[in-house]
Amino acid sequence: MVTDEYTEEALLRQRAVRQLKKRRDFYGHLLVFVLVNAAVITIWAWLGDGGFFWPGFLILGWGIGLVMNAWDVFYRSYEDEGQIQREIDRLRRHAA
Repeated sequence: MVTDEYTEEALLRQRAVRQLKKRRDFYGHLLVFVLVNAAVITIWAWLGDGGFFWPGFLILGWGIGLVMNAWDVFYRSYEDEGQIQREIDRLRRHAA
């Protein structure tokens, strides 16, 4: 027999697993960001004469994406059941 307590526990487990995956993916994204930008800065320093810091464009552009990813992983609020139900209802209305 499936109880509300069981389904609530299963729902919390799914959310926790999803959140842990997002966190792991973010740390992978952060590692690639650091490694690639370190390589680009090294190339700039090795090839250039210390002139215009063109890697800043890459760092800024990619950094904006990284910040948005961090916001999603660490600061975005979870959807409550009311929000989920409203979205289900909205989808049903548009599907009909």
